[in-house]
Amino acid sequence: MSDHIHSIGYAKSGYQLSDILRDFKTFTSKQIINSILEDPGESRQEWILRLFKYFAKYNSSNTTYQFWKNDNKSIELESPKWISQRVIYIHNNPINAGKVKLAEHYIYSSANDYAEGEGLIEVELIDLVFTEGFVPT
Repeated sequence: MSDHIHSIGYAKSGYQLSDILRDFKTFTSKQIINSILEDPGESRQEWILRLFKYFAKYNSSNTTYQFWKNDNKSIELESPKWISQRVIYIHNNPINAGKVKLAEHYIYSSANDYAEGEGLIEVELIDLVFTEGFVPT
Protein backbone atom coordinates (compact mmCIF):
# COMPACT_ATOMS: atom_id res chain seq x y z
CA MET A 1 0.00 0.00 0.00
CA SER A 2 1.19 3.53 -0.57
CA ASP A 3 0.95 4.57 3.07
CA HIS A 4 1.73 1.39 5.01
CA ILE A 5 3.19 -2.08 4.74
CA HIS A 6 2.01 -5.52 5.77
CA SER A 7 4.40 -8.42 6.05
CA ILE A 8 4.67 -11.87 7.54
CA GLY A 9 8.08 -12.80 8.79
CA TYR A 10 10.02 -14.99 11.12
CA ALA A 11 13.47 -14.84 12.65
CA LYS A 12 15.90 -17.69 12.27
CA SER A 13 17.48 -19.09 15.40
CA GLY A 14 19.76 -16.56 17.04
CA TYR A 15 17.95 -13.51 15.67
CA GLN A 16 15.16 -11.39 17.08
CA LEU A 17 12.30 -10.32 14.81
CA SER A 18 12.23 -6.93 16.55
CA ASP A 19 15.88 -6.35 15.55
CA ILE A 20 15.14 -7.33 11.96
CA LEU A 21 12.19 -4.95 11.82
CA ARG A 22 14.27 -2.14 13.36
CA ASP A 23 17.03 -2.66 10.79
CA PHE A 24 14.51 -2.83 7.93
CA LYS A 25 12.94 0.46 9.01
CA THR A 26 16.34 2.12 9.43
CA PHE A 27 17.60 0.97 6.03
CA THR A 28 14.45 1.81 4.07
CA SER A 29 13.96 5.21 5.68
CA LYS A 30 17.56 6.21 4.88
CA GLN A 31 17.21 5.01 1.29
CA ILE A 32 13.91 6.82 0.71
CA ILE A 33 15.05 10.07 2.34
CA ASN A 34 18.32 10.02 0.38
CA SER A 35 16.42 9.48 -2.86
CA ILE A 36 14.21 12.49 -2.03
CA LEU A 37 17.25 14.64 -1.15
CA GLU A 38 19.14 13.63 -4.29
CA ASP A 39 16.27 14.19 -6.75
CA PRO A 40 16.24 17.86 -7.79
CA GLY A 41 13.11 17.19 -9.85
CA GLU A 42 11.04 16.05 -6.86
CA SER A 43 8.45 18.81 -6.66
CA ARG A 44 7.30 17.78 -3.17
CA GLN A 45 10.80 17.64 -1.68
CA GLU A 46 10.49 20.71 0.56
CA TRP A 47 7.03 19.74 1.80
CA ILE A 48 7.93 16.10 2.49
CA LEU A 49 11.16 16.92 4.32
CA ARG A 50 9.41 19.58 6.41
CA LEU A 51 6.90 16.94 7.56
CA PHE A 52 9.65 14.41 8.34
CA LYS A 53 11.54 17.07 10.36
CA TYR A 54 8.38 18.02 12.25
CA PHE A 55 7.71 14.44 13.37
CA ALA A 56 11.39 13.90 14.26
CA LYS A 57 10.98 16.53 17.01
CA TYR A 58 8.84 14.03 18.92
CA ASN A 59 11.34 11.18 18.75
CA SER A 60 14.35 11.42 21.05
CA SER A 61 16.25 8.74 19.11
CA ASN A 62 15.73 10.40 15.73
CA THR A 63 16.51 14.10 15.52
CA THR A 64 16.66 14.72 11.76
CA TYR A 65 13.84 12.99 9.89
CA GLN A 66 11.06 10.67 11.07
CA PHE A 67 9.84 8.42 8.25
CA TRP A 68 8.24 5.41 9.96
CA LYS A 69 5.86 5.50 12.90
CA ASN A 70 7.41 4.24 16.11
CA ASP A 71 4.71 1.68 16.80
CA ASN A 72 4.13 -1.59 15.05
CA LYS A 73 0.95 -3.59 15.08
CA SER A 74 2.60 -6.96 15.41
CA ILE A 75 0.42 -10.03 15.68
CA GLU A 76 1.85 -13.39 16.64
CA LEU A 77 0.47 -15.97 14.24
CA GLU A 78 -0.05 -19.02 16.39
CA SER A 79 -1.64 -21.47 13.98
CA PRO A 80 -1.73 -22.34 10.28
CA LYS A 81 -5.30 -21.00 10.14
CA TRP A 82 -4.20 -17.60 11.48
CA ILE A 83 -1.36 -17.48 8.98
CA SER A 84 -3.74 -18.25 6.11
CA GLN A 85 -6.17 -15.59 7.31
CA ARG A 86 -3.40 -12.96 7.50
CA VAL A 87 -2.03 -13.81 4.03
CA ILE A 88 -5.51 -13.45 2.55
CA TYR A 89 -6.13 -10.22 4.49
CA ILE A 90 -2.85 -8.78 3.19
CA HIS A 91 -3.58 -9.83 -0.38
CA ASN A 92 -7.10 -8.38 -0.24
CA ASN A 93 -5.96 -5.07 1.26
CA PRO A 94 -5.42 -3.33 -2.14
CA ILE A 95 -8.80 -4.66 -3.34
CA ASN A 96 -10.57 -3.31 -0.26
CA ALA A 97 -8.80 0.04 -0.77
CA GLY A 98 -10.17 0.17 -4.34
CA LYS A 99 -6.73 0.07 -5.97
CA VAL A 100 -7.22 -3.14 -7.99
CA LYS A 101 -9.93 -5.65 -8.81
CA LEU A 102 -7.71 -8.73 -8.38
CA ALA A 103 -5.09 -9.12 -5.65
CA GLU A 104 -2.43 -10.36 -8.07
CA HIS A 105 -2.75 -7.10 -10.05
CA TYR A 106 -1.25 -5.05 -7.22
CA ILE A 107 2.40 -4.84 -8.24
CA TYR A 108 3.78 -4.60 -4.68
CA SER A 109 1.94 -7.68 -3.40
CA SER A 110 3.06 -11.28 -3.11
CA ALA A 111 -0.42 -12.27 -4.37
CA ASN A 112 1.06 -12.63 -7.85
CA ASP A 113 3.50 -15.25 -6.52
CA TYR A 114 0.58 -17.21 -5.07
CA ALA A 115 -1.29 -16.94 -8.39
CA GLU A 116 1.62 -18.81 -10.00
CA GLY A 117 3.23 -15.67 -11.34
CA GLU A 118 6.37 -13.90 -10.31
CA GLY A 119 6.38 -10.81 -8.13
CA LEU A 120 8.91 -8.01 -7.80
CA ILE A 121 11.00 -9.76 -5.15
CA GLU A 122 11.56 -13.38 -4.25
CA VAL A 123 9.21 -14.53 -1.52
CA GLU A 124 8.94 -17.74 0.43
CA LEU A 125 5.45 -19.07 -0.18
CA ILE A 126 3.50 -20.31 2.80
CA ASP A 127 1.36 -23.43 2.46
CA LEU A 128 -2.07 -21.97 3.05
CA VAL A 129 -4.52 -23.97 5.15
CA PHE A 130 -8.19 -23.40 4.60
CA THR A 131 -10.85 -24.54 6.99
CA GLU A 132 -14.54 -25.08 6.36
CA GLY A 133 -16.29 -21.77 5.78
CA PHE A 134 -13.01 -19.96 5.13
CA VAL A 135 -12.54 -19.44 1.40
CA PRO A 136 -9.92 -17.13 -0.13
CA THR A 137 -11.15 -14.45 -2.49
